Amino acid sequence: MRLFVPAVAALALSAASFAVTATVTEADMFGSPAQAAVAQRTISIDPKTRWITVERGEVVKFVANGQEFAWAFNGMSSSFDLNRIAPSGTLDRNLKVYVWPNAEDLSDK
Repeated sequence: MRLFVPAVAALALSAASFAVTATVTEADMFGSPAQAAVAQRTISIDPKTRWITVERGEVVKFVANGQEFAWAFNGMSSSFDLNRIAPSGTLDRNLKVYVWPNAEDLSDK
């Protein structure tokens, strides 16, 4: 019986940590789709594009292979493959996007 109580407690704590982790959505991690009209800048992706840098909180319109989409970079992730958010068929290769802190992130609050 003595071993049973710690094992049950460990299982309960483990289940609680999974429940907390499960509440993080893709939008929390990467941001969310946006209207192209509200984009602060446009990035054209061509064969010479090696990576992309944006600022957290920035809304960017991407143009690639005759298609476009806009994204609000308001998530927690600092870098990820742009294919995770691009509409299917927009990109013909993996392309890393780096999300830099904005001025508010860097200021002493």
